[in-house]
Amino acid sequence: MTRKILFVSLGCDKNLVDSEMMLGMLAQKGYEFTDDEREADAVVVNTCCFIGDAKEESINTLLEMAELRKNGDVEALIAAGCLAERYREEIQTEIPEVDVILGTTAIDEIAAALDEIFDGIRRNRYKSLEEKPLTGVRRVVTTGGHFAYLKIAEGCDKHCTYCIIPKVRGSYRSVPMEDLLREARTLAEQGVKELILVAQETTVYGRDIYGYKALPKLLHSLCEIDGIRWIRLLYCYPEEIDDELIRAIRDEQKVCHYLDLPIQHASDVILSRMGRRTGQRQLQAVIEKLRREIPDICLRTTLIAGFPGETAADHEELMAFVKRMKFDRLGVFPYSQEEDTPAADMPEQIPEDVKEARRAQLMELQQEIAFDAAQKMVGRSMEAMIEGRIADEDTYVARTYKDAPNVDGFLFVNTERELMTGDFVRVKVTAACEYDLIGELEDESA
Repeated sequence: MTRKILFVSLGCDKNLVDSEMMLGMLAQKGYEFTDDEREADAVVVNTCCFIGDAKEESINTLLEMAELRKNGDVEALIAAGCLAERYREEIQTEIPEVDVILGTTAIDEIAAALDEIFDGIRRNRYKSLEEKPLTGVRRVVTTGGHFAYLKIAEGCDKHCTYCIIPKVRGSYRSVPMEDLLREARTLAEQGVKELILVAQETTVYGRDIYGYKALPKLLHSLCEIDGIRWIRLLYCYPEEIDDELIRAIRDEQKVCHYLDLPIQHASDVILSRMGRRTGQRQLQAVIEKLRREIPDICLRTTLIAGFPGETAADHEELMAFVKRMKFDRLGVFPYSQEEDTPAADMPEQIPEDVKEARRAQLMELQQEIAFDAAQKMVGRSMEAMIEGRIADEDTYVARTYKDAPNVDGFLFVNTERELMTGDFVRVKVTAACEYDLIGELEDESA
């Protein structure tokens, strides 16, 4: 009898890659998948615990799935991912319906774990957090097939004071380049046209195994793969952005002029308390250099509002920096007090209402910057990748090089022409609507 699995993937894009690997291993073993809980024989929840909201979502999902297990609607429930790694004992005690807990470095045992459960054996599976990153797995791509994430490393060595990642993912471990190139070629053969490089930090890729930062070399090699049209970089720490990387982004035609550099703050006092390795002057220098060397670069960043000890003056300093730097894309998270991190025990914790008010102020400021930038795009011609079509309308949803999936905006393309997801088209921007753009095919706009 073929068993059907309901798979729930939560959290970041790096976690999604793990989910796609697990799906690939299960498919190879003959398991099938369903989105309908009434058809499922088992449920796998790949959890997240990076911040409080992610933890709450993971716990609530596990509790919801536990009801199915308790009622006999499914025969098995597995908890995987960061929350499962971090709170293994608590999950076993508080949610006994979970049959097996799978640690972050034990995802290669997902099929064996399910096989055993169906045979009446329940055994949690963990491995050392220093385990080599899993490679060579044919993933089930869940992003639509036209773009995919390529996870180039596991873990992190930065140890920012607010972050739990090193304790649930281990130290920084790069995936060997030959494995990444093999995986990228396989993805290209499957129809993937955009590769999005992710890790806890992409900029130090290779230093642990090659003795030098090998991200530029990896980019050059990825650009040689037929079928890949765009390569996008996420999670580039500003202190690690050097001239060689800038040249690779500038000169390689397939590398999008887009960079995600999470700065978190701009007050030197707060950056120091966060354990960050840059100050405001260095941040500004990196940003100015990027814009000087790559004038059309799109810069995205993320900020934390209400970090312990953040004064009104620190917040105003951050606001002034954002206003001065005019980031193209920006997200803000209220500080999440995560146990077992140094920041959780710091004095001067900020009240929740103050965190939210400061977050709202930053987002309101960024909204003005973003809306103004969107208006300046009107009249420009841009290459865009089709994401899909709006039902019953002659309008397609697309992304430009300035738009990473799921976090940035869209370009809505009005045309009666039949287009396919993954198609690349030239679009003339005719209007802007808040964060999004509206346009028409260039050869129809004459």
